Amino acid sequence: MTAARHALFPGSFDPPTLGHLDLVRRASRLFPRVSVALARHPEKREVLPLDQRAALLRELTAELGNVDVAAFDGLVVDGCRALGADAIVRGLRHAGDFEYEAQMSRTNALLAPGVETVFLVAAPEFVHVSSTLVRQIGALGGDLSKLVPPIVERAVRAAYSETP
Repeated sequence: MTAARHALFPGSFDPPTLGHLDLVRRASRLFPRVSVALARHPEKREVLPLDQRAALLRELTAELGNVDVAAFDGLVVDGCRALGADAIVRGLRHAGDFEYEAQMSRTNALLAPGVETVFLVAAPEFVHVSSTLVRQIGALGGDLSKLVPPIVERAVRAAYSETP
């Protein structure tokens, strides 16, 4: 087996967190090319529209020359095929994440043989950070400054100030 050349880092990124950005930076050191692949989560209500999340991620990763941002619909393995990725990067914060991600990894391996899944363990300072937590704190007007970059905090605040 040859080393993977192009990794897909999929997620809803609603909103992008400091933990997400840490994983993107780390993946960019491991792979020649990384595509941050935004998807709509069919079971979640979006706080930030997909195009806004993509624009935020492009701005936040602009200094990483080997990272691009793309939106896709459908299965992650379909995103891999469409973008030519041969690896999937997933972050793990705790044991519960591992159980879910291991199941997805095995399923993706059946659907797309040759596409490897690489797990990156969350840095200790981000292990508690999730988009769900950010949305909950944002909805209640709490301080997001230690969870998301300033441009994301402004976007979340604006989204909740417009929510009826």
